[in-house]
Amino acid sequence: MTHNRFPLSRISRGIALGSLVTLGLAVSANAQALTVISFGGASGQAMEKAYYGPFAEETGISLTPGDYNGELSRIRAMVETGNVSWDVVEMESPELVRGCFEGLFEPIDWQRLGLGGELIDAAFDECGVGTFVWSTVLAYDADALSSAPTSWADFWDVEQFPGTRGLRRGAKYTLEFALMADGVAASEVYDVLRTPEGVDRAFAKLDEIKDHIQWWEAGAQPPQWLVSGDVAMTSAYNGRIAAAQEEGSNLEIVWNESIYDLDYWAIVAGSEHVDEAYDFIQFASQPENQAVYSSEIPYGPVHPAAIDQLDDAQARRMPTHEENMTGALAIDTGFWVDHGEELEQRFSAWAAR
Repeated sequence: MTHNRFPLSRISRGIALGSLVTLGLAVSANAQALTVISFGGASGQAMEKAYYGPFAEETGISLTPGDYNGELSRIRAMVETGNVSWDVVEMESPELVRGCFEGLFEPIDWQRLGLGGELIDAAFDECGVGTFVWSTVLAYDADALSSAPTSWADFWDVEQFPGTRGLRRGAKYTLEFALMADGVAASEVYDVLRTPEGVDRAFAKLDEIKDHIQWWEAGAQPPQWLVSGDVAMTSAYNGRIAAAQEEGSNLEIVWNESIYDLDYWAIVAGSEHVDEAYDFIQFASQPENQAVYSSEIPYGPVHPAAIDQLDDAQARRMPTHEENMTGALAIDTGFWVDHGEELEQRFSAWAAR
């Protein structure tokens, strides 16, 4: 199955505006409750303002939000037992592709959505509709460090930059950061990681700072840890750090060597509310609603027309801003689909030692 990747020129420049088609929402007179599951936190709060509340008000469809941490196993268990209680779920791209292959999601009827040609290329997937572009970045407490780190090599330098580090518990992103810290250029990371020697090199690099790492498992933890002083620097989702900055915390983001990707809406196979699910995804893909979301949390909209509705200061906080794309790495979804299971198993064994 082909999973489209997006050209930097399209998202960094926002593309020229396409013709905007006003789409009506097909609302059933007997609309059922719809359950929408996201990663929660600051992003979930932004979705509440941009999507959940306005959608329910405009359509009369009752919407129940929930959150999880991206566990494909939870969705697999629902589908395999026929006890599907979730309708629309937010998915990261490798899990979306893997779940689509396993038949866990409904194939998207793009003609039914009527969004052809309106979204960036990467938003179109066999089983998912892209909703925003996000980055995993290096973030640090500017009050805790005497000088500013500029790369993952600095993150690994515990002498010049003392203190505990935070990393996401898992192989994905962590191995890429380790290789960049070891001098591998962002453009060559996946070429190196596809070799046994490259994998060994990444784990050897992790060995160097293992005693200095505090592992995070939820996106809310890195900014909390930075603010509390538990860590001096950490990998983090850019939007979570931005939310902490708005609350007055003196946190900074290093965009260089960040990893960016899309999150997608997917419809769980066996959902009893497919019509309502399509209505919701269509609503959440409109530029005016995406602009509200991106103004609440700086994740890049997938509808180019939404970018023109953001002011310059807001646009500069997006992963999709041209300056923030310099030195950044697009996640290789195909790599993690092919090798993710074995690398996560190796990581778990390594972390447990």
